[in-house]
Amino acid sequence: MTMTENKPIERLPVNEAFARPAGPEAIERAAEALKRRGFEVRVADDATQAREIVLSLVPQGAEVHQGASVTLQQLGVTEALEQSGRYDAVRPRMRSMDRSTQMREIRKLGSAPDVFVSSVHALTEEGQMVIASASGSQLGPIATGAGRVILAVGAQKVVPDLTTALKRVDEYSYPIEDVRAQEAYGSHTAIRKLLVVSGDFPGRTTVVLVREPVGV
Repeated sequence: MTMTENKPIERLPVNEAFARPAGPEAIERAAEALKRRGFEVRVADDATQAREIVLSLVPQGAEVHQGASVTLQQLGVTEALEQSGRYDAVRPRMRSMDRSTQMREIRKLGSAPDVFVSSVHALTEEGQMVIASASGSQLGPIATGAGRVILAVGAQKVVPDLTTALKRVDEYSYPIEDVRAQEAYGSHTAIRKLLVVSGDFPGRTTVVLVREPVGV
C-alpha cells in the first residue's frame, strides 16, 4: 500500500509557459552574463553531451554529493555518480546511516563535499540563478560548503530577469514538485528556503547549459 493510496493528490495550477525552452540568443546572453559573474560555462547541444560534460568535470575517485534533481536523473548523472563505482558518492553513504543516532555525521557529510552536482530552478539572462528548497540541505553546499560546484541547467529554465525567475519557481517548479512530494511522501512540500546565486569566485562553480529542455 502506498502512502497516498487513500488520499487524493491535490494539484495546483502549473504555468506551462515556463516549460518552453529559451531561444539560442537568450542562452548565449545567459552564458556571457554568467562568465562576467565569475562562473565557468559549458554549453551542451543536447542531454547526451551534457551528461558527458558533467561527468568529465568530476575527477574519478572524488568525493561527490548531489542534490535531489530531476535534471540529473534525466541526464543519467545520478546513476553514473552513485552506481558506476568511479566516485566516492556521498548520498549512498548517507542513506545507509541511522538518522536517529548519526544525524550529526549525516549533516556534516552532506554540507561540505569536495564536489557538489545539482541544478537550479531558474537562470536569468543577467546571470543570476535561483534555487528553492523545503529543507535547504542542497543550498549550503552550493553557496559555500562544497569545494567545487557543477550545475546542469536546461534551456526551459532560462528567463529574462530575476522577477520572472521567482515567478517560475512559484508558478511552475513548485506545483510540479508538490505533486511529486505527495506521491512519494504523502505530504505537501513548501518553499521554505530560497537561494539567489549572483556570482562566485572564478574556478569554483561551472554551469552546464543545455540547449534543450531537461528537468523541471
